Amino acid sequence: EGKPITDPKFYSKITIEELGEVLRSDNPEASVPLLEERVTCLHEVGTKLIEKYNGTFVTCLKECNKSCQKLLQTIVQDFPCFKDEATYQGHRVAIYKRAQILVGDIWACFRGKGLGQFDDIETITMFADYRVPQVLIHYGAMKYSEELMEKLTTAQLLKNGSEYEVEIRSVSIQTVELVADQVRKIFKSEGLEKLPVNSIIIDHFLWDYRRKYAEMLESIPYHKTLSIYY
Repeated sequence: EGKPITDPKFYSKITIEELGEVLRSDNPEASVPLLEERVTCLHEVGTKLIEKYNGTFVTCLKECNKSCQKLLQTIVQDFPCFKDEATYQGHRVAIYKRAQILVGDIWACFRGKGLGQFDDIETITMFADYRVPQVLIHYGAMKYSEELMEKLTTAQLLKNGSEYEVEIRSVSIQTVELVADQVRKIFKSEGLEKLPVNSIIIDHFLWDYRRKYAEMLESIPYHKTLSIYY
């Protein structure tokens, strides 16, 4: 329809009505959740790219000098809508799902070369949202308490930053790290050390598995949270 939706000059000033039209559903009854927040995110990101990065995220990539950790810090510091943090029992917890999936997608799309080359890519964790934990529960790698299972099976909303939500996402990250460690051990025992193993690849497998076997996994409850960080 001619709308330059990927141009920060456009989306830094996009209106709620314009974004609502872009994201319209084929179901006239449906409405986009958190539409105002989405517009705020686009304004924030677009303005910062124009003011500091010559209107392109490529500048951020070049300035990180092939370090995904440096890029990650740039993202969460300069683009607050990516600053996915919570306070858990007095401790600051940084999950950074969208910031890390941004890095992971660039690495995957460029196959680890050119703009997608990061020499420390193994430091990126899985992308903690709501579907991957569902698959980890299916495999028995994670287990929910009876109290939490009751909340999930009755579709109770978990507030973003609440203890249960932070626990589910954090334990998912740790579980995938343990899976990655086990895969590395298996590969080493079979002489396959040169094959890349990291949490991004495992996350992609688990996400694709959930999509492929969606009907089978539908009986496993997953947490529901309204948030801009997923």
